[in-house]
Amino acid sequence: MRHGIPVAGSFIQQEVVLATGAVETMVVDIQCIMQSLPAVAACFHTKVVTTSDRAKIPGAEHVEVDPHNAVQTARQIIKGAIDRYSKRGDINIPKEKMDVVVGFSHETINYTLGGTFRASYRPLNDNIINGRIRGVGAVVGCDSARVRSGHVHTTVVKELIANNVLVLVTGCAATACGRAGLLTPEAAELAGPGLREVCETVGMPPVLHMGSCVDNSRILIAATEIVREGGLGEDIYQVPAAGCAPEWMSEKAVSIGHYFVASGVYVVFGRTFPTTNSKELTDYLFDKFEDLYGGMWAVESDPVKMARMMIDRIDQGREALGIHEAKERVLFDMAMRRDL
Repeated sequence: MRHGIPVAGSFIQQEVVLATGAVETMVVDIQCIMQSLPAVAACFHTKVVTTSDRAKIPGAEHVEVDPHNAVQTARQIIKGAIDRYSKRGDINIPKEKMDVVVGFSHETINYTLGGTFRASYRPLNDNIINGRIRGVGAVVGCDSARVRSGHVHTTVVKELIANNVLVLVTGCAATACGRAGLLTPEAAELAGPGLREVCETVGMPPVLHMGSCVDNSRILIAATEIVREGGLGEDIYQVPAAGCAPEWMSEKAVSIGHYFVASGVYVVFGRTFPTTNSKELTDYLFDKFEDLYGGMWAVESDPVKMARMMIDRIDQGREALGIHEAKERVLFDMAMRRDL
């Protein structure tokens, strides 16, 4: 996306992409790759190429890539794809397209909120403090073949924004939101009145796409900037925020999630969790961990319940900060302004 290349789909759709018949070569690296790809590609004219010596797949061609020969190797792979173009059979490319607004990072959020010349997180912090925005929720991670693709992600997101929670998304969760039309400013119609007011004023979506699954550190940078701006605690665990990985399937989701928990974030995983057969370790991660780092784990399969758990955690954070009660709006006259 950094180079303007549009996203075709998510993890669960990689076989479907081959089934269009319009792919000459699929080049894969080391993460989130189905071992079945060569078998599916064999039904078409497609060749699967692996590039990492740690992720070779039976039936695929292996082309080693390193920084010293990357350009030459890329040309070799592309020439092979061009040679196979004439072997195309029937092609079935879906006509559906969806416009999305993507590319949010700490810097982009800064300028979106504060403008080009007064970039700042102050508008976000102020609107969390005054209650227009209830808090921040991160919905990240893989999509899984064990659930209806995208349904859990989008259900959680819609429940959060309807309750005035600004949502940050990454990876496959973000592509699911894009397909559902949630990554455009028009999606503010689905948000609660406070969040909708902020989004319409700024012209931004209520769901901010912050990159791939390995860009989740951007979310922690944003949380750090919220703390740095002031008014919402002295550490990440005090910020009215929560995260979830509703359809996770990859082991890297656990490591990324644990990084967030250890940084002070409340994180909910969908379906199951690797430690649940160990009562002692699970009790440690889901309870005692909070006393050490401020964050903790939770598990919930139902998407609406998951969203409610995140909202409850955000409300607890607001109460701890003393900003949970709505303040009466006062119109200042000139004398009151002079007193200030």
